[in-house]
Amino acid sequence: MSRLNDLAIGVRFAVTGGRETWVRTTLTAVGVALGVALLLAASALPNAVSTQSARGHARTLSAPMHSVPRGDTTLLYGHAESEYHGVAVDGYLLRPDGAHPITPPGVRTIPASGTMLVSPALKDLLDSGDGKLLRERFPYRITGTIGDAGLSDPGELYFYAGSSTLTTHTGAHRIAHFGGGPLSAPMSSLLVVLTILGCVVLLAPVAVFIATAVRFGGDSRDRRLAALRLVGADIRMTRRVAAGEALAGSTLGVLLGWVFFLVGRRFIGGIQLWRMSAFPSDLAPVTELAVLLSVAIPVSAVLVTLAAMRSVVMEPLGVTRQRATRRRRLRWRLVMPVAGLAVLLGAGRVTGQAPAVDPYPIVIGALLVLVGLTTLLPWVVEAVVGRISGGPVPFQLATRGLQLNSGSAARAVSGITIAVAGAVALQMYFVGLHDDFNKTTDQDPARAQMHIDATYPSGERAQQMITALRSTQGVEAVIGTIETYADKPGGDADAVGPWPTTVITVGDCPTLRELAQLPSCRDGDTFVAHIKGRRKSNDWVDQTVRPGGRLNVSLDDKPVLWTLPKTSRTVMARTDPMGEKRDGILVTPSAISMAQLPEAETRALVKIDRSVPDASEYVRNTAARIDPVMRVWDITAVDRDQQYASVEKGLLAGSVATMALIAASMLIAQLEQLRERKRLLSVLVSFGTRRPTLGWSMLWQTALPVVIGLVLAVCGGLALGAALLHMVGKPVTDWWGFIPLAGTGGAVILLVTLLSLPPLWRLMRPDGLRTE
Repeated sequence: MSRLNDLAIGVRFAVTGGRETWVRTTLTAVGVALGVALLLAASALPNAVSTQSARGHARTLSAPMHSVPRGDTTLLYGHAESEYHGVAVDGYLLRPDGAHPITPPGVRTIPASGTMLVSPALKDLLDSGDGKLLRERFPYRITGTIGDAGLSDPGELYFYAGSSTLTTHTGAHRIAHFGGGPLSAPMSSLLVVLTILGCVVLLAPVAVFIATAVRFGGDSRDRRLAALRLVGADIRMTRRVAAGEALAGSTLGVLLGWVFFLVGRRFIGGIQLWRMSAFPSDLAPVTELAVLLSVAIPVSAVLVTLAAMRSVVMEPLGVTRQRATRRRRLRWRLVMPVAGLAVLLGAGRVTGQAPAVDPYPIVIGALLVLVGLTTLLPWVVEAVVGRISGGPVPFQLATRGLQLNSGSAARAVSGITIAVAGAVALQMYFVGLHDDFNKTTDQDPARAQMHIDATYPSGERAQQMITALRSTQGVEAVIGTIETYADKPGGDADAVGPWPTTVITVGDCPTLRELAQLPSCRDGDTFVAHIKGRRKSNDWVDQTVRPGGRLNVSLDDKPVLWTLPKTSRTVMARTDPMGEKRDGILVTPSAISMAQLPEAETRALVKIDRSVPDASEYVRNTAARIDPVMRVWDITAVDRDQQYASVEKGLLAGSVATMALIAASMLIAQLEQLRERKRLLSVLVSFGTRRPTLGWSMLWQTALPVVIGLVLAVCGGLALGAALLHMVGKPVTDWWGFIPLAGTGGAVILLVTLLSLPPLWRLMRPDGLRTE
């Protein structure tokens, strides 16, 4: 019972101990609350990801494996995905077969022909001035919005439009239900390792900061506890009273953290980081994790306080810190980082084909390395500053203060040390995986920037498409081809083995010059294209037809014959902008009639004029006018894996949140240290010390531990990154990627120092000498 009474006294001191105690309790509570809010958000991520995935799967439309009979509830759909200013715009054209069609999630009724339902974000964009060009792409009247149940996230640009022209002959598919489509491919084991590492790197600084926050105001607390010793309290009682104060501040911080999280969650829907957002209802923390977090933080605060009190000797007439007279030992501080590297290096190899990844060696190894850096940092700071002497007055004030008590300074920069070390390791791992998830495509964006395919075969539509694209604003050139399969006449359906077949490609002379090396060309010419070094493929083309021979240009039951002119020359195929070489028959437009090619398909490679703003959007608008479900792709030299890109975006968003927390925590720690040195600063000013001198001394006192911490972070991060790359069997390809990350950490410190200058000027006043 006495122990509980001692804890209760500490709690009462924390909330009723006067202005000085209130300030300390508030700083502790705010610091803990920031960390708790971020940890609660992290615990809600699994639910957010699963609910978003479930909503996306519930609305999935995919072509059925077998034909679906027409019924009262079935409908036809066409996928009309697009892009606007680099942001995906996705949606479907729908046409009901009966009076009671199925409806997608978030939609009550299928939109009538000529109307559409849109997501709130798409509606806002279409109604704004920025969406003027996009509005031209949708000749539909907006009659409503899609509910949250039908959207992946609040910022998604999504729509359903009614169409009266959809048919199965024009590429549409009939379905009897929404959802049930193919699930996304399982994540690569290499990306699983990256995700696990990212969680550790982003959350470890938060835990370190919470441990630091509960020790705010330690000096003033120790003086107050020494006063308790003067009135008869023993050492054990003072430790329990200190634990009660820590319990009060941390518990208040947990409650305040829940408030921060719940209030911030209400506004999360309007925030996008790297085009990622979530509905407030998605951010529901996992119950077990939330309960564990709410209980573990106050308990940890008590344990941290009791551990810190072991190094303090509180006597009735004063406080003595044992570490002030005893040098820190190095040996035990090396155990954790060395053990962490040993765990990672001793774990089995992880490959992209591994069926599962054991997360425990990664989590344990990374945590041991990162947390080990915080135990090593105080020794390094003490060892370095202990050997510094001389210099300008501000520098001497800073170094002398660090020599007397470097522990507080080391604790203040421990969060940024872990964050930079983790970021360096992540950067090394990212670079090591780059070639696995960023493949060269052999495409040539210098020759063409956009690729468009018609959705269904039609010779007439093919010619219309090429003509319309060439007259589009911002289009410099169009490599437009009309293609159809043709085979050797007299084919027997019962014949064994493949029947000689080739491709007829129709295009004007500039287009054909992009596909083959032509000695000369004019309208009416025809060519036989061979690919250099592919003898079997070239023989197959010659078996299908030779100059003067006939081709069947229709693969239907009724043949359509066309004669390849005897004047046709054999030419060598050239790599086109898509990185492909095409053999077969090359024909200029006047040499063949489009009426003879009823099953012709169109491919257009568009070269845009980069000096024309929004040229690519004009091209997409033209394609949508021809056929709303026409596919348009960007031609790129590198194909980036979507899962890799998604993980990268998530880690970037988490890094921003973590860095913001670290900046806020360091500012709070800086303010707490200034408050502890209030009397000292006032004394120095009263004896004639200039304020700029004190300002520079504070800058040096912050900068020295930061520089030491960043050097230690870089070394630890490089070691951790190398160990992780060894785990996945990848070499280290970049040892210098830490430079911008260390610069970012330094910039955060500079910002915190600048923000702490105004409080410094206020503290350097004579009334700081007052005492009770």
